[in-house]
Amino acid sequence: MSTSKVLLGVVVGLAAGAMAGILMAPEKGSETRKKISNKGQGYVDDLKGKFNDFLDGFMSHVETVKDDANDMADRAKSKIGETVKKVGNYTHNT
Repeated sequence: MSTSKVLLGVVVGLAAGAMAGILMAPEKGSETRKKISNKGQGYVDDLKGKFNDFLDGFMSHVETVKDDANDMADRAKSKIGETVKKVGNYTHNT
């Protein structure tokens, strides 16, 4: 059995257990629904925050790689220009 299937099973089991526990609680249905809604919104907000943090970090790395690639390209162009100049001087002097 793959790790992802086991992990998915654990998550689904935890969620089902939590829902069963909330639904068995001795409270009014409206209070229970409000708790479920608030808890769900909390999970959504946490997930959005983590996704945004991940996205910010990822974009930062993309910008760093882009800047490094541009620097390498600029250095390569400079070296090519120097080489062309040396070849031109060599061919004119011979």
